[in-house]
Amino acid sequence: MSVKINFGTDGWRARIADEYTFDNVRRAAQGYASYLKSLKLNNHKIIIGYDKRFLSEYFAKAAAEVLAGNGFGVFLTNDATPTPVISYSVISQKAIGAINITASHNPPTDNGFKVRDENGGAVAPEGLALIESLIPDQASEIAAMDADKAQNKGLIQEFDPIPAYVKHIHTLLDFDPIRAQGFKVLVDCMWGNGAGWFPMLLSGGKTIIEEIHNQRNPIFPEMKRPEPIQPNIDVGLRETVKRSADVLLINDGDADRFGLGDERGQFINQLQVYGLLALYLLEVRQQRGAIVKTLSTTGMLEKLGKLYNVPVHETGVGFKYIAPKMLETDAMIGGEESGGFAFRGHVPERDGIVAGLFILDMMVQLNKKPSELLDVLFDKVGPHYYDRVDSRFSGDRRKREQKILSAKPEKVAGLKVTGLNTTDGFKFCLEDGGWLLIRFSGTEPLMRVYCETTHEDKTREILETGLKIAGIH
Repeated sequence: MSVKINFGTDGWRARIADEYTFDNVRRAAQGYASYLKSLKLNNHKIIIGYDKRFLSEYFAKAAAEVLAGNGFGVFLTNDATPTPVISYSVISQKAIGAINITASHNPPTDNGFKVRDENGGAVAPEGLALIESLIPDQASEIAAMDADKAQNKGLIQEFDPIPAYVKHIHTLLDFDPIRAQGFKVLVDCMWGNGAGWFPMLLSGGKTIIEEIHNQRNPIFPEMKRPEPIQPNIDVGLRETVKRSADVLLINDGDADRFGLGDERGQFINQLQVYGLLALYLLEVRQQRGAIVKTLSTTGMLEKLGKLYNVPVHETGVGFKYIAPKMLETDAMIGGEESGGFAFRGHVPERDGIVAGLFILDMMVQLNKKPSELLDVLFDKVGPHYYDRVDSRFSGDRRKREQKILSAKPEKVAGLKVTGLNTTDGFKFCLEDGGWLLIRFSGTEPLMRVYCETTHEDKTREILETGLKIAGIH
């Protein structure tokens, strides 16, 4: 019996050689090809790219053979490529979608399969459901064409996606002030696709860019996984102090997520980074427009929305919700708790490279170090503290969900519960404007417990209460 392929928060991910096999990648590609055919579009161009995980380029080639076998013209990247660059290639090549072979921040044992729409953004949930329904049960139901034959017919073409993307992001930002500032910037590439990008973009001035973890190594040494949060970034934080760097920029394995360390080697968490990026656009760039956020990210955005008179829209977790809402509202910025941020005038897709450039420009324009930028933000909205615990679980998920739903706590860590949001998981709203969220991962067998509060001394107690509510001690 064939494996059921499910598209979670951001595509399908599975363990290599277990469920993630060449046959199953081909099945997923056939489902996407059938979905595109159902749209009855005149354009038949598709972008396919990949990351630096084990066998990714070969899985990408297998997907390309399926799309070619279905009559699509495939533009296959000529090297491992950051996810935002793949997404922008949909626009630059006037394609109707993309396949990206990557498991992003997952453990080294995994690989993944992401799909993108004609805007370069995540496919909406109803589209993902249709793709799933069109995935054939058997590999024998797949139409594929050998890569050499497809290349001879012009159905598969390798291309360099870098020039068009670089030309475009120069329209978003003037790089010269960053180059001239004389920063010492450390970049943790997390063994991924972001390696070489900041040196390429910012060389030629007084600013010095140094990189760590910038080779291909699919086992991701010195970290559990290429996710830009602690403890995975602890080596980078120590190196920041050791090298006397002004800032640590961090990209995950496919460079769509962004993490930040200050000049003291302290982590600035991803909710704080979202607050900084929103403040940068509102205050430094004087932009106005909607802010789109998932329910698992910071309440600082609502406070900024009130201060600057811009709307704030909350969605479920994942860019499959954020991207459509950004397009609907012409949003200035969209983002999520995992460190993914998208910007107006670009593609509705997370871009860890542009996010890093914007933070550097904020440092230049305000003449502040990263720790001082955080002070500026807190002067506007007050201090906010965040933490998260991930726990693998066993047993029936629905029973756990019923247990959480029936808990109905009146207080959490001494703070009154003012409401419950079940849009995506179980979000207990607290009297200080903070929250406790219990949510099941859409890509892994994990339960995540998150919190944000204005009380620094209560984060651990809030998380422990969440674990107890979920039946994990």
